[in-house]
Amino acid sequence: MHLLNLGILAHVDAGRTSLTERLLHWAGVIDEIGSVDDGSTRTDTLALERQRGITIKSAVVSFPVDDVTVNLIDTPGHPDFIAEVERVLGVLDGAVLVVSAVEGVQPQTRVLMRTLQRLRIPTLLFVNKIDRRGARHDDLLREISERLRAAVVPMGSVEDIGTPAAGFRPGLAPGAAAVLADHDDELLAAYVENTVSYDLLRTALATQTHQAFVHPVYFGSAITGAGVDALITGIKELLPAAEGDPQGPLSGTVFKVERGPAGEKVAYARMFSGTLRTRDRITFGDAGEEGKVTAISVFDHGTDIGADSVPAGRIGRLRGLGEIRIGDAIGVPRKAYEHFFAPPTLETVVVPGPGADRRALHLALTQLAEQDPLIGLRHDEVRQETAVSLYGEVQKEVIQATLADEFGVHVTFRETTPLCIERPVGTGGAVEFNKKDENPFLATVGLRIDPAPVGSGVRFALEVELGAMPYAFFKAVEDTVRETLGQGLHGWRVTDCVVTMTHSGYSPRQSHAHQGFDKSMSSTGADFRGLTPLVFVEALRRAGSQVYEPMHRFRVEAPADTLGALLPVLAALRAVPGTTETRGALCVLEGVVPVAQVHGLERQLPGLTRGEGEWESAFDHYAPVTHGTVPERARTDQNPLNRKEYLLNVTRRVA
Repeated sequence: MHLLNLGILAHVDAGRTSLTERLLHWAGVIDEIGSVDDGSTRTDTLALERQRGITIKSAVVSFPVDDVTVNLIDTPGHPDFIAEVERVLGVLDGAVLVVSAVEGVQPQTRVLMRTLQRLRIPTLLFVNKIDRRGARHDDLLREISERLRAAVVPMGSVEDIGTPAAGFRPGLAPGAAAVLADHDDELLAAYVENTVSYDLLRTALATQTHQAFVHPVYFGSAITGAGVDALITGIKELLPAAEGDPQGPLSGTVFKVERGPAGEKVAYARMFSGTLRTRDRITFGDAGEEGKVTAISVFDHGTDIGADSVPAGRIGRLRGLGEIRIGDAIGVPRKAYEHFFAPPTLETVVVPGPGADRRALHLALTQLAEQDPLIGLRHDEVRQETAVSLYGEVQKEVIQATLADEFGVHVTFRETTPLCIERPVGTGGAVEFNKKDENPFLATVGLRIDPAPVGSGVRFALEVELGAMPYAFFKAVEDTVRETLGQGLHGWRVTDCVVTMTHSGYSPRQSHAHQGFDKSMSSTGADFRGLTPLVFVEALRRAGSQVYEPMHRFRVEAPADTLGALLPVLAALRAVPGTTETRGALCVLEGVVPVAQVHGLERQLPGLTRGEGEWESAFDHYAPVTHGTVPERARTDQNPLNRKEYLLNVTRRVA
């Protein structure tokens, strides 16, 4: 039996979930095709998904295609829920990217395709809605090739496009050989000599699709079923089967965590090697946590069924692992968990409703965050507030509804604000010595901060001998440095830097005569955890830091005669136009704009363009804040920027 773990991805409303329903119906898994509008689809199981008609959480469902078992993972299309898509990508063998024949290539389509290409995930394209008025074929193929920057191979022709009778006739397009010859010398020679055989062409197509060099394109309709037979043939013949040795060392990745009826954690894991069995004790996560698997279920013919084991290649639902988290490796780590998409760039404070239990709210938010690692929580004990990071306003509405429906906690939110970052400007160092000057901690810590390339993140390094003191003390310093990096001089997360430990020292274990261990004479981990923030912020002060705000790259398509009204508004909101292209009566304007201004621009656009303007934007980069007052973020730690206040909070005394 062959296995294929297949992702279905798309921009919102392109028809991704409808296609999933059609595939399940084709395979005989469901008797009737569900409707997104009616809330009757198999994969949208959350009440909120059914109410709003959108996918919020990824869902796994299995169906057979001859001798191939397909584990299909339906993912959200709305950009606010990109974290759900991110977690799925690392466990896929192949993907189907759905494009609307009417709307064409949309913002999320491009974001998804860039990531699929970067990860070299074999991908088929399915152009949906050919039965709808306004559906396109020839110019849409050009648009796909140009805007997705992809080598595409049309897999047939369309008849009666834009009508309910629209159909798809399979067959390789005449230009397929020219596209495939770019990556195949044998085919190139045959193409030049005009001796290309169908078998040679089909073999090259399968090979290059496996390698993600080319992307076969099918046209059809999830509603009428047109083109779906051809797509299923492509899924079976052109996408690679799952690999992995069931007898090899145990290795898997957790890509989803949910809560069962009794509140227990249920982990979804793709196994890449070995076989995981019920009652196995396993290690997982960076910290090498241990746990016992108490129950396993696998996906088969539209549902999940209990099983004794889950072998390499399959996806299993695991119970009993109370400390498991999304991204954890099971057994031998396959590779570090990567972030493929931009982090959240917005933040809002959660405001409990009248009579809301703050402890219940804290627990509910913690459970939501553990299911979504890109959505960070920030607790302010002083102000008794919790802030949550977001991708957009729709996500905020979903969090609000989820807290009310699933946890019985009613909340509102403060105004959404941009989530900035800090980067060090130069190099700075600081050191405090054990038992010298005003250092109340039995520890010596020296740190130097150096800028690092943009996008490189944070690296911790040592310029002292690892054997100079117990390893636990070094670990305490590194962990505290990483924690303190969360709030720089202006309160924002500090990134793109190297923090090097330059000095170390401690007081060895001592005791009074005839007495036990005396922590007032001997260093403990608490000494290093207490001292490190003071040294770090002093080093950062000397290095200096710059606040950067998130920027979106935008694209506006609007009537050309409205450009005169549009440009001054863009300038007032600090948008920087880049290229302008006129296409007949339309103009296309591209540029960058601060994330803080995106929502306002979206609201104003209809009035500025007679309702004809189309706006799309996505995170692009962080830019230094050079206007007005530098944005500050309230601190939630013990404030090491103020030594007196910090020591009062940490040691209850001033040195």
